[in-house]
Amino acid sequence: MERLQKVLAQANIASRRKSEEIISEGRVKVNGVVVKELGFKVNPNDHIEVDGQTIERAEHLYFLLNKPTGFVSTTSDEFNRKTVLDLLGAELHNVRLYPVGRLDFDTAGLLLLTNDGDFTNRMTHPEHEIEKEYLVRVEGIVIRKQIVQLRKGVIIDDDYLAVPKEVRLVELNKSQKSTLLSITLTEGRNKQVRKMMDAIGHPVKKLTRIRYEFLTLEGVERGNYRPLKVHEIKKLYANSLPKK
Repeated sequence: MERLQKVLAQANIASRRKSEEIISEGRVKVNGVVVKELGFKVNPNDHIEVDGQTIERAEHLYFLLNKPTGFVSTTSDEFNRKTVLDLLGAELHNVRLYPVGRLDFDTAGLLLLTNDGDFTNRMTHPEHEIEKEYLVRVEGIVIRKQIVQLRKGVIIDDDYLAVPKEVRLVELNKSQKSTLLSITLTEGRNKQVRKMMDAIGHPVKKLTRIRYEFLTLEGVERGNYRPLKVHEIKKLYANSLPKK
C-alpha cells in the first residue's frame, strides 16, 4: 500500500506537493470514487484517474552512478549547473528519478538514483545505519593522535559530535605532504567528511565515495551508471532492517 500522492508523483503527474493539491481539489478518483483525503493509501490493483484520465503506475527503478566532480546531486539547480541527471542516457530523460542522498559538487563517487521514496528513506535515515565509505585525500600529514581523535568523534556544526563507523590510514605521502584516509559513515550530514577533516586541521583535497554498503564502483567508469540487480535491491532492503 502506498500513499496516493506518492503514486501520482511517481507516475509523473506532478510533484508530491502539487499532487496533494490535485487530490484536495477533487480531481482524483480511485476505483471510480473521488478521493480528497491526503494520505489515502492505494494498492497496485486500484484503478486511479486524474481529470478522467487513467494513470499508469511507474515502475520502480534503481541505478548506481559513478558521479564525477562538477555535478550537483539534485534534479535541478538555480545556478544552472549540471546535475547528475544530465549524465543519464536519452532513454531516461523523461523518467522521474532523483538522487538517494547527496554528494557535494566537488565530491565524486558512488551515488544511487531511484524513483522509490520508501527505498530512499531507508537508505538515508540514520537509524538504518547504512554504511558509506569514502577515500579522502587531505592536506598535511595526519598523525596517529589525530586518527584516534577522529575515531572517538569530532565536533562539527558547532555542537554535533560526528562519530564515524571506521577510520583507516591508507597512505602517507611525505613528499607531497598529504594523507589518504578511508572513512566509513552511517549518517550523512551536509559536507560531513569535509567538516570532520577541517576539525582536525587537515582540509580535504579530494573526496570520493567508494562504497555504499556492499556496492562498489567496480565496472562502472566515472560518469557512467548501471541498473541495480534485483538481488542487490533486496539485500539493501535487508541491510536496512533494525540491527540486533
